[in-house]
Amino acid sequence: MSYQPADDRYDAMQYRRSGRSGLKLPAITLGLWYNFGGIDPFENARSMIRRAFDLGITHFDLANNYGPPPGSAEETFGRVLAKDLKRYRDELVISSKAGYYMWPGPYGEWGSRKYLVASLDQSLKRMGLDYVDIFYSHRPDPDTPLEETMGALDYIVRSGRALYVGISTYSPEQTREAAEILRDLGTPCLIHQPRYNMFDRWIEEGLLDVLEEEGIGCIGFSPLCQGILTDKYLREIPEDSRAGKWKNQLHWGDEINQERIAKVAELNQLAQTRGQSMAQMAIAWVLRHPTMTSALIGASRVSQIEEAVAALDHLEFSQQELDAIDAILAE
Repeated sequence: MSYQPADDRYDAMQYRRSGRSGLKLPAITLGLWYNFGGIDPFENARSMIRRAFDLGITHFDLANNYGPPPGSAEETFGRVLAKDLKRYRDELVISSKAGYYMWPGPYGEWGSRKYLVASLDQSLKRMGLDYVDIFYSHRPDPDTPLEETMGALDYIVRSGRALYVGISTYSPEQTREAAEILRDLGTPCLIHQPRYNMFDRWIEEGLLDVLEEEGIGCIGFSPLCQGILTDKYLREIPEDSRAGKWKNQLHWGDEINQERIAKVAELNQLAQTRGQSMAQMAIAWVLRHPTMTSALIGASRVSQIEEAVAALDHLEFSQQELDAIDAILAE
């Protein structure tokens, strides 16, 4: 039988407006960074994407280099789209990005107009799409004028390749400048995608204020700190976990050490008093900010997506709980 999405898929999911735009995003977004590449079982990826949509997750976040190998996550998503979701394209928000290395030579990474446009054309072909809903500059380019990068994003919208544009990992100052350039061009910056979790709170030091002032949405990636903010490492490192697969060589200098695990153990006790898993409390904590449009999760199996969505049942924190979390993190 062909795939039929759940009739009640919009009943429980929360949708939040992205900044001052007209676009609403689900409070939980599924990212396809890991576990959707060419080395991963296709049917597992397909099951996760379908189950996410059944739960009201309409936003699927990709990038040109997601895999491995690079590009293969977009190919996987394109296959699922063709098999299962093509009829529901107008119910989906599909995003992609460019900024990191994709091909050799001087035009295969960073933020030039040539690279961004060429990369998006490749992404569209891999996914079998005429356009993406959101296209991001994946990282700031220190050697390309910001006017060129933002001008390329404006051109991408005007050429019909994307409906909206965003930026990722830009500093508060870069974000303000980028927003001004895009506003003058007539293509507002829809959203910023920074890393944010209990162990990485850099966006609280100015970026959230800039986003609120500029009317830009925020989607926080790595809310679980690559799985550290779950209960999976409280006893040992599972072989099938990200840390197990990558021999504890995680991105952004994340380490699974005794100090962090001790803090997670304390946080986990607090989560239990809230009737949540550690992962659910970590997601709820990210979403506590009114500026936060969505929490961007990864997953390796369907149950993790179901657990993340269930976090929306209890997003409120008392001041006492917030103070307790800050005290644990400060230890």
